[in-house]
Amino acid sequence: MDEKITELLHDPTVGKIVTLLIGTILIWLVVKFIQKKFILKIDDNQNRYRAGKIGSFAGYILTFILILIIFSSKLSGLSTAFGVAGAGVAFALQEVIASFAGWLAIMFGSFFRTGDRVQLGGIKGDVMDIGVLRTTIMETGQWVDGDLYNGRIVMIANSYVFKEPVFNYSGEFPFLWDEIKIPIQYGSDYELTTSILNEIGNEIVGDLSSDSHANWNHLQQTYRLEDAQTEPMVSLVANDNWVEFTLRYVVPFKRRRATKTALFMSVLKRLEATNGAVKFASATFQLVDSPDFKVNIKKED
Repeated sequence: MDEKITELLHDPTVGKIVTLLIGTILIWLVVKFIQKKFILKIDDNQNRYRAGKIGSFAGYILTFILILIIFSSKLSGLSTAFGVAGAGVAFALQEVIASFAGWLAIMFGSFFRTGDRVQLGGIKGDVMDIGVLRTTIMETGQWVDGDLYNGRIVMIANSYVFKEPVFNYSGEFPFLWDEIKIPIQYGSDYELTTSILNEIGNEIVGDLSSDSHANWNHLQQTYRLEDAQTEPMVSLVANDNWVEFTLRYVVPFKRRRATKTALFMSVLKRLEATNGAVKFASATFQLVDSPDFKVNIKKED
């Protein structure tokens, strides 16, 4: 029994396996130590998340390099076979390779970050996690109105960023332009309506104008963009049945539904308080009068 144990201890393969186990444990102890002592102390959530992902990925790379170093003598004779097989594997795993390349592009190319609201293809939602191969999204919309969560978690391959447009609702400019439309009867006081809508816009979303404009100015310093109006704006157009007023405004991407509700509530109260000076319109139909007919009746004897 002792002789077998001695033979195992002197077996080079066993020694390499033990070395691999010890080396792997040391690598991951160092990775966990760095994550605990340094990465977890990063204040910014986004930078902390990204640093944690990079640290874990570095641990896998170092482990792979350790395996190559320890078993290099065993693998040297198979280098030619690996070269031939590698081409076939690369072709078979091209989607996986593309997803890994997509992960690198997302992590370092500012496509989107965790917490951003994005649309990838027909899927819209908030980014929960960015994995090496897939991005996990908490979906919004579909059978639920507005920008509310529907509870469905969707995983999308990272290779998607190279195939289709990526819509980012937050990103460097975390505001959206939105609008509400108000149908008003012909004959109403249009100047009063415009004044009321401007007052409501400034009361509810006016405080966002300065913040959104500062963000827009920052974008102009980085990209080629014209100046944009972030203050609430009222416009109107005459339709067949009514005068349609539009209140356009800037809103944070996560407050669209709540802001629109507050605006409509205030508009209803203020316009109904005008005592008929401003009236809401609804679809109307005009009946065309029938033409006159002349009928001659001939009486026979």
